[in-house]
Amino acid sequence: MKITRFIVSFSSFVLTTGILYLLGHMFTIPLLMYHYEFIDDGAFYTTTGSVVPFLIGISVSFFAERLYNHKYHQKLG
Repeated sequence: MKITRFIVSFSSFVLTTGILYLLGHMFTIPLLMYHYEFIDDGAFYTTTGSVVPFLIGISVSFFAERLYNHKYHQKLG
């Protein structure tokens, strides 16, 4: 039971985060992109990545695990 809970949580996290980053790169959405650049007058060069897909992936993973636990306990009786 514990390993399957981990597999459900981890796979939903990886799948959700991957899809959001992919959509960010396909449609050039900076909020969902892993890598975007900011240049300020040639003096500063900053490269950053968005953590929004990670946060969404963690929340989806949490709810997927809760749903899996609910279905598992319902099946047991």
